[in-house]
Amino acid sequence: MKELKFVSVVMPVRNEANTIKATIESLLKQDYPLNRIEIIIADGISSDGTDQIVSNLEGVYSNVKYLCNKGRIVSTGLNLAIENSIGDVIIRLDAHSVYPDNYISKLVHALDEYQADNVGCAIETIPANKTPVALSIAVCLSSPFGVGNSKFRVGIKEPVEVDTVPFGCFRREVFDRIGLFDEELIRNQDDEFNARMIRNRFRIVLIPDLICRYQARDTLLKLANMLYQYGLFKPLVNWKLKRVATVRQLVPLFLILYLIGGVVISLIWPTLFSIYLYGIVLYLLFILAGSIKAYTPNKKLSLLPYCFITFPIMHVSYGWGYLHGIGELMFRTNNKQKEVKLSR
Repeated sequence: MKELKFVSVVMPVRNEANTIKATIESLLKQDYPLNRIEIIIADGISSDGTDQIVSNLEGVYSNVKYLCNKGRIVSTGLNLAIENSIGDVIIRLDAHSVYPDNYISKLVHALDEYQADNVGCAIETIPANKTPVALSIAVCLSSPFGVGNSKFRVGIKEPVEVDTVPFGCFRREVFDRIGLFDEELIRNQDDEFNARMIRNRFRIVLIPDLICRYQARDTLLKLANMLYQYGLFKPLVNWKLKRVATVRQLVPLFLILYLIGGVVISLIWPTLFSIYLYGIVLYLLFILAGSIKAYTPNKKLSLLPYCFITFPIMHVSYGWGYLHGIGELMFRTNNKQKEVKLSR
């Protein structure tokens, strides 16, 4: 009988005391043999006791390993964990989720079943609590109007080749061939890595018959900050890849440019203000339609006004971050050009 692949679960964490124990315990209940799994936690110098929780579990379970991630960001934590792993398969996980009992076995099997190099599943975004704000955040993060055609968030009915998956399950040779995660990226390191995979003709497959539950942020401020960070590092990812990975990431940027540019143009040509205003009204109508569609499956009328607020916060936060990221990238590029000229 062929021996099962050894699996290394790698998880970068920082200040996850509220969720880390439940996450690790869900991995220790997997139907995949525990003697063929190692769980490596790279902690980014937490200040809330996360390190102590993981260390305590390490003392009880021989396959739980704690590492101190001095870089403190996701990409350095991932790389540290991968470098200290021994698995034939690397599964990159997140501490905000609880994983079903067949999570590892299903993904490892899917690698061979679909001849893929990275497989992942759809996620069910769940609210952090039962407040209308938290509920609306979870709803909007699962809506096409909020996240575009991001298949792992909105769901699929059959296996499909995609540009990215959450919590990927990788063949180890992928890292041997194209390297590790880019440590210059505080956010979007998964997107950049997956784009690098596709450029090197690796296959990424999203499977429908496995669902992972992901706990969303609990406040609009946390949501806005998260999406701003995602937008902020997207231009750097695109610059590294020499292309824009997906069109959907540009839509919030165009919204910001319209909002800012419309004001400037209206000040110069006041007669165009009415046209600008029509555009704003049209956007608000789209938000209303998106809110109604997102609200309908949940049958909670109280969510409607919160969705109407949450959607534009998502769009504007991501778009503003993207615009800021372009500015940072231009400044960075100009500085590099100056350095080259000075060195000649």
